Amino acid sequence: MRFAICQELFEGWEWERQCAFIAETGYTGIEVAPFAIADDVRAVDGEQLQHMREVAQQHGLQVIGLHWLLAKTEGLHLTSDDADVREATAQYLAHLAWMCEALGGGLMVFGSPHQRNIFEKKSEPDAYRFATATFARAFELMQDSAVRICMEPLTPKETNFINTCAEAMTLVEAVDDARFVLHQDVKAMLGAESDSIPVLIDRYKDVTGHFHVNDSNLLGPGMGDTDFKPILRALLDAQYTGWVSVEVFDYSPGAEHIAKVSLQYLQDTLASIG
Repeated sequence: MRFAICQELFEGWEWERQCAFIAETGYTGIEVAPFAIADDVRAVDGEQLQHMREVAQQHGLQVIGLHWLLAKTEGLHLTSDDADVREATAQYLAHLAWMCEALGGGLMVFGSPHQRNIFEKKSEPDAYRFATATFARAFELMQDSAVRICMEPLTPKETNFINTCAEAMTLVEAVDDARFVLHQDVKAMLGAESDSIPVLIDRYKDVTGHFHVNDSNLLGPGMGDTDFKPILRALLDAQYTGWVSVEVFDYSPGAEHIAKVSLQYLQDTLASIG
């Protein structure tokens, strides 16, 4: 099982320092939030991305991909009824796919709750139709790119569009592109699903492209009440071969502490189940 960590936890650190600490802690993957690199990543050139990739590799890390794709952007929205906004969003996603590949990554997690919310005047069927069109256009612009977009269900506290794995799969199936798959997140499943996480892992094992570990208290695994033993066992039973990436939202204990405690807990839990 391969463990990565989402690097916005270390926002404000130089990239070299981020990579050095993450590698020393024992992670082998790093997941990037575009806003943690630049205010507008469209201004970041290929030379800088190549340098970031090389620095990560020098520390034995792989940049696995991107998440928080539309966070802190303006004028972009997945379910907008404005065709120009949807086109701009698709163009931006295609640019992120290029950026992802330049960094050496192969996946992009689409969470971005505020940039997918359904406006009051729109119905849910309209939102699905607009979202389908936006993603279909993005994949068209991505051409031969192998980067996968992983659709992330989020809790109703975060967004009113796509809260469950089943709802995400409705969109995945509508887009009908092999590069569009499901993302699963422990916190989100705890807050939105009626079935247990192991059941959901097994049910969607053939379409899950990425997995985030965290707790409902917004901290990392081992820092809340969630028992990850059945979760990791379910991933093993499902023969999941993707990355397991730590993503937290409460940074108050400090980046170093969160990163170390989370990974140690995951490694200890994995060892305990054989």
